Amino acid sequence: MKNIIILLVLSLISSGQIMAQKFGYTDMEFITSKMPEYQLAQTEMKKFSEKWAKEIQDKFADVSRMQRAYMAEEVLLTDDLKRKRQSEIKDKELEAREYNSKIFGMEGLLFQKKKELMKPVMEKVQRAVSKICVQKRLDFMFDKSSDVGMIYSNPKHDYSDYIMEELGIDAQPAKTKEKSIKEEPAVAPKESAPKQKSTTNKLK
Repeated sequence: MKNIIILLVLSLISSGQIMAQKFGYTDMEFITSKMPEYQLAQTEMKKFSEKWAKEIQDKFADVSRMQRAYMAEEVLLTDDLKRKRQSEIKDKELEAREYNSKIFGMEGLLFQKKKELMKPVMEKVQRAVSKICVQKRLDFMFDKSSDVGMIYSNPKHDYSDYIMEELGIDAQPAKTKEKSIKEEPAVAPKESAPKQKSTTNKLK
Protein backbone atom coordinates (compact mmCIF):
# COMPACT_ATOMS: atom_id res chain seq x y z
CA MET A 1 0.00 0.00 0.00
CA LYS A 2 2.77 2.43 0.94
CA ASN A 3 4.56 1.73 -2.37
CA ILE A 4 1.38 2.55 -4.26
CA ILE A 5 1.09 5.87 -2.40
CA ILE A 6 4.71 6.79 -3.13
CA LEU A 7 4.32 5.87 -6.83
CA LEU A 8 1.14 7.94 -7.00
CA VAL A 9 2.91 10.93 -5.49
CA LEU A 10 5.84 10.58 -7.88
CA SER A 11 3.47 10.43 -10.83
CA LEU A 12 1.77 13.58 -9.62
CA ILE A 13 5.09 15.34 -9.21
CA SER A 14 5.87 14.65 -12.87
CA SER A 15 2.68 16.36 -13.98
CA GLY A 16 2.74 20.07 -14.79
CA GLN A 17 -0.17 20.87 -12.47
CA ILE A 18 1.77 20.74 -9.20
CA MET A 19 5.36 21.40 -10.22
CA ALA A 20 5.44 24.33 -7.81
CA GLN A 21 4.85 22.05 -4.83
CA LYS A 22 7.76 20.28 -3.15
CA PHE A 23 7.60 16.71 -1.85
CA GLY A 24 9.96 14.71 0.31
CA TYR A 25 10.11 11.34 2.03
CA THR A 26 11.83 9.86 5.04
CA ASP A 27 12.30 6.50 6.76
CA MET A 28 10.79 6.82 10.24
CA GLU A 29 11.61 3.23 11.12
CA PHE A 30 15.31 3.81 10.49
CA ILE A 31 15.31 7.17 12.31
CA THR A 32 13.57 5.91 15.44
CA SER A 33 15.83 2.85 15.57
CA LYS A 34 18.75 5.24 16.07
CA MET A 35 17.07 7.21 18.87
CA PRO A 36 18.12 6.31 22.47
CA GLU A 37 14.69 7.47 23.71
CA TYR A 38 12.97 5.04 21.37
CA GLN A 39 15.23 2.16 22.43
CA LEU A 40 14.54 2.93 26.09
CA ALA A 41 10.79 2.98 25.46
CA GLN A 42 11.05 -0.35 23.64
CA THR A 43 12.95 -1.86 26.58
CA GLU A 44 10.30 -0.64 29.00
CA MET A 45 7.58 -2.05 26.77
CA LYS A 46 9.29 -5.44 26.75
CA LYS A 47 9.44 -5.46 30.56
CA PHE A 48 5.73 -4.74 30.90
CA SER A 49 4.84 -7.28 28.21
CA GLU A 50 6.88 -10.04 29.82
CA LYS A 51 5.55 -9.24 33.30
CA TRP A 52 1.93 -9.37 32.17
CA ALA A 53 2.50 -12.47 30.05
CA LYS A 54 3.95 -14.25 33.10
CA GLU A 55 0.92 -13.28 35.21
CA ILE A 56 -1.45 -14.64 32.57
CA GLN A 57 0.60 -17.81 32.19
CA ASP A 58 0.40 -18.36 35.96
CA LYS A 59 -3.38 -17.92 35.93
CA PHE A 60 -3.84 -20.55 33.21
CA ALA A 61 -1.40 -22.82 35.04
CA ASP A 62 -3.67 -22.60 38.10
CA VAL A 63 -6.62 -23.63 35.93
CA SER A 64 -4.69 -26.66 34.65
CA ARG A 65 -3.77 -27.71 38.20
CA MET A 66 -7.40 -27.42 39.31
CA GLN A 67 -8.52 -29.52 36.32
CA ARG A 68 -5.96 -32.26 37.03
CA ALA A 69 -6.89 -32.33 40.71
CA TYR A 70 -10.57 -32.61 39.86
CA MET A 71 -10.02 -35.47 37.41
CA ALA A 72 -7.97 -37.37 40.00
CA GLU A 73 -10.66 -36.95 42.69
CA GLU A 74 -13.79 -37.06 40.53
CA VAL A 75 -14.78 -40.64 41.44
CA LEU A 76 -14.67 -39.78 45.16
CA LEU A 77 -16.80 -36.63 44.94
CA THR A 78 -20.53 -36.30 45.44
CA ASP A 79 -22.62 -34.70 42.70
CA ASP A 80 -22.83 -31.44 44.66
CA LEU A 81 -19.06 -31.31 45.12
CA LYS A 82 -18.53 -32.10 41.44
CA ARG A 83 -20.72 -29.19 40.40
CA LYS A 84 -18.97 -26.92 42.89
CA ARG A 85 -15.49 -27.85 41.66
CA GLN A 86 -16.51 -27.54 38.01
CA SER A 87 -17.94 -24.09 38.72
CA GLU A 88 -14.71 -23.03 40.45
CA ILE A 89 -12.62 -24.22 37.50
CA LYS A 90 -14.89 -22.45 35.03
CA ASP A 91 -14.74 -19.19 37.01
CA LYS A 92 -10.95 -19.41 37.27
CA GLU A 93 -10.59 -19.97 33.53
CA LEU A 94 -12.95 -17.09 32.77
CA GLU A 95 -10.91 -14.84 35.07
CA ALA A 96 -7.71 -15.78 33.22
CA ARG A 97 -9.26 -15.12 29.81
CA GLU A 98 -10.69 -11.77 30.89
CA TYR A 99 -7.33 -10.70 32.30
CA ASN A 100 -5.61 -11.73 29.06
CA SER A 101 -8.10 -9.63 27.09
CA LYS A 102 -7.64 -6.72 29.49
CA ILE A 103 -3.87 -6.73 28.91
CA PHE A 104 -3.40 -7.81 25.31
CA GLY A 105 -6.79 -7.03 23.80
CA MET A 106 -7.48 -4.13 21.43
CA GLU A 107 -6.68 -0.90 23.29
CA GLY A 108 -5.78 -2.98 26.35
CA LEU A 109 -3.24 -2.07 29.02
CA LEU A 110 -0.29 -2.98 26.78
CA PHE A 111 -1.64 -0.75 24.00
CA GLN A 112 -2.19 2.12 26.44
CA LYS A 113 1.29 1.70 27.93
CA LYS A 114 2.83 1.79 24.47
CA LYS A 115 1.03 5.04 23.67
CA GLU A 116 2.22 6.51 26.97
CA LEU A 117 5.86 5.53 26.44
CA MET A 118 6.01 6.40 22.74
CA LYS A 119 4.17 9.73 22.91
CA PRO A 120 7.16 11.91 23.93
CA VAL A 121 9.37 10.14 21.36
CA MET A 122 6.95 10.63 18.48
CA GLU A 123 6.25 14.24 19.48
CA LYS A 124 9.98 14.93 19.34
CA VAL A 125 10.22 13.34 15.90
CA GLN A 126 7.18 15.25 14.65
CA ARG A 127 8.70 18.56 15.78
CA ALA A 128 11.87 17.73 13.86
CA VAL A 129 9.86 16.77 10.76
CA SER A 130 7.85 20.00 10.86
CA LYS A 131 10.98 22.11 11.33
CA ILE A 132 12.82 20.51 8.41
CA CYS A 133 9.76 20.79 6.15
CA VAL A 134 9.52 24.51 6.90
CA GLN A 135 13.27 25.03 6.42
CA LYS A 136 13.36 23.12 3.14
CA ARG A 137 10.02 24.60 2.03
CA LEU A 138 8.42 21.22 1.56
CA ASP A 139 4.68 21.00 1.08
CA PHE A 140 4.40 17.28 1.88
CA MET A 141 6.52 14.68 3.64
CA PHE A 142 5.91 10.92 3.32
CA ASP A 143 7.14 8.02 5.42
CA LYS A 144 8.29 5.16 3.18
CA SER A 145 8.45 2.70 6.10
CA SER A 146 4.80 3.08 7.12
CA ASP A 147 1.36 2.52 5.62
CA VAL A 148 0.31 5.81 7.21
CA GLY A 149 1.94 7.61 4.30
CA MET A 150 1.82 11.37 4.83
CA ILE A 151 3.41 12.66 8.06
CA TYR A 152 3.46 16.37 7.19
CA SER A 153 1.40 18.67 4.99
CA ASN A 154 1.52 22.41 4.54
CA PRO A 155 -1.68 23.88 6.08
CA LYS A 156 -2.11 26.14 3.04
CA HIS A 157 -3.14 23.06 1.06
CA ASP A 158 -5.94 22.22 3.50
CA TYR A 159 -9.24 22.86 1.71
CA SER A 160 -11.42 21.38 4.46
CA ASP A 161 -13.17 24.70 5.12
CA TYR A 162 -14.16 25.09 1.47
CA ILE A 163 -15.49 21.54 1.32
CA MET A 164 -17.47 22.03 4.56
CA GLU A 165 -18.93 25.24 3.17
CA GLU A 166 -19.95 23.40 0.01
CA LEU A 167 -21.65 20.79 2.19
CA GLY A 168 -23.41 23.47 4.23
CA ILE A 169 -21.46 22.68 7.42
CA ASP A 170 -20.58 25.52 9.79
CA ALA A 171 -16.91 25.02 10.64
CA GLN A 172 -16.85 27.78 13.27
CA PRO A 173 -17.55 26.61 16.86
CA ALA A 174 -20.86 27.89 18.26
CA LYS A 175 -19.27 29.76 21.21
CA THR A 176 -16.70 31.44 19.00
CA LYS A 177 -19.39 32.42 16.55
CA GLU A 178 -21.58 33.94 19.29
CA LYS A 179 -18.60 35.85 20.66
CA SER A 180 -17.71 37.27 17.25
CA ILE A 181 -21.33 38.38 16.73
CA LYS A 182 -21.38 40.19 20.07
CA GLU A 183 -18.06 41.93 19.43
CA GLU A 184 -18.93 42.97 15.88
CA PRO A 185 -20.35 46.54 15.82
CA ALA A 186 -23.78 47.02 14.33
CA VAL A 187 -23.58 48.58 10.87
CA ALA A 188 -26.58 49.58 8.82
CA PRO A 189 -26.70 47.68 5.54
CA LYS A 190 -25.96 49.67 2.40
CA GLU A 191 -28.12 48.95 -0.59
CA SER A 192 -25.34 49.93 -2.96
CA ALA A 193 -22.84 47.52 -1.39
CA PRO A 194 -21.97 44.69 -3.82
CA LYS A 195 -22.72 41.14 -2.75
CA GLN A 196 -19.72 39.17 -1.54
CA LYS A 197 -18.66 36.46 -3.92
CA SER A 198 -18.87 32.97 -2.42
CA THR A 199 -15.59 31.32 -1.60
CA THR A 200 -16.93 28.10 -3.03
CA ASN A 201 -15.91 29.45 -6.43
CA LYS A 202 -12.34 28.64 -5.47
CA LEU A 203 -13.20 24.99 -5.78
CA LYS A 204 -14.48 25.34 -9.31
